[in-house]
Amino acid sequence: MKDKIILFDLDGTLIDSTQAVYEGVCKAFETFNHPIPSYEKVSLQIGHTLEDMFKTFGVESSKIPEFIAVYREYYGEICNAKTHLLDNAQQAITEAYSFAHLGVVTTKTGKYSKIILEHLKVLEYFTCVVGREDVKEAKPSAEPILLALKSMPTNIAQDNIYMIGDTPLDIQAANNANIKSIGVLSGYASLELLQQYTNHIVQDALEAVQKIKGI
Repeated sequence: MKDKIILFDLDGTLIDSTQAVYEGVCKAFETFNHPIPSYEKVSLQIGHTLEDMFKTFGVESSKIPEFIAVYREYYGEICNAKTHLLDNAQQAITEAYSFAHLGVVTTKTGKYSKIILEHLKVLEYFTCVVGREDVKEAKPSAEPILLALKSMPTNIAQDNIYMIGDTPLDIQAANNANIKSIGVLSGYASLELLQQYTNHIVQDALEAVQKIKGI
């Protein structure tokens, strides 16, 4: 009997697609002759929406949709080859599935998230995958989490619903949705940054799942 719900962020929590994201960004900037940001700067923006990412890198608001269109087309071509599961992620997913209903809440598009998860042979474990195009407001809004929960059984106690993620956006979204959260250090935020938002921090998704299982 599954008595918990666990929602996972994707990038930095279950998968590493940094190279694919960076190459997609490079393609967009090259296409429009815009100075290319460094790998490190792009990495720090992963987890934010593409709109916010391109805005941070100085793209004019009116041109952002064009940059995103180029990015997505190229990203779609390379994402499977340039993405892999993080260490212990496979075990985290299968162990969580043994006692909880699982979902993904990400600022990636749901379309490419599902393609990647299917390629990595783990899509079948998730009841839902909520992506950027599924909501008006991305994390840190509660909207993506609340939408994911609509796909889940309604008899799960609020205290047994968790969000696992690697950035403050994940923690804030969980807080806004009034569910529990655990921060992981496998992704793009430092311990010092996560500590500003939560005291519940572990090394990776597997440790987070095992912590939830033991509660």
